[in-house]
Amino acid sequence: MERRNFLRSLALLAACPLCVKTAFAAEGVHWSYEGEEGPEHWGSLGEENGACSAGSQQSPIDITGAIKADIPDLATDWKSGGTILNNGHTIQVKAAPGGTLKRGDKTYDLVQYHFHAPSEHLVEGKSFPMEVHFVHKHAETGALGVLGVFLAPGAANATFASLAAKFPQKAGEEAALDSIDAKGLLPSSLKYWAYEGSLTTPPCSEIVDWMVAMEPIEVDPADIKKFTALYSMNARPALSANRRYVLSSS
Repeated sequence: MERRNFLRSLALLAACPLCVKTAFAAEGVHWSYEGEEGPEHWGSLGEENGACSAGSQQSPIDITGAIKADIPDLATDWKSGGTILNNGHTIQVKAAPGGTLKRGDKTYDLVQYHFHAPSEHLVEGKSFPMEVHFVHKHAETGALGVLGVFLAPGAANATFASLAAKFPQKAGEEAALDSIDAKGLLPSSLKYWAYEGSLTTPPCSEIVDWMVAMEPIEVDPADIKKFTALYSMNARPALSANRRYVLSSS
């Protein structure tokens, strides 16, 4: 735990393209999801990315063998609106100020949310067509709390459909969102799996308290195609849990 807290304190100011930066031009070392700049090479692209190859608590993982536990309930109070951006790696929404996620007595501020295809986390070896990550930051400690939700093909989801209609088509493009309600991307139950992990993009800093919703949401397959037409594969492969415990809502 002391090692993790030390690494967390070192990494809090590290810039993560999918976490705190919204400017496409400010992403630093170039990286990709394939080829010589793909995930297996991230750790060698720059010193700041060392955790991508040397870290022992990397994300995502295959969620398996979870232990039922009395973990705190989650409660969201997010605000409508924001800014939607194509940052060259994903579609990201910079959240409107004031949104929060509460986990027991700990409160995080919603910074942004973004999408991956296919899902980054697996469940008992199974992947989903997409996953959305809601990235939060604890105001006092700077720790990150990320809530992941799986997207599966099915009935149309009004929130995702509205976002899909506004996906910026070129890297660097962005647009304002007036009335998008991110809570529409949440399942009816917020039972979840919890584990300690990392950012899933460079610099892969091990500073994330992960919360992954057990229940996926359904979205229109046509809206999934609107995302995969832009990013057909932007998921880091699942990595070893390295004997970490995964806790689940009882």
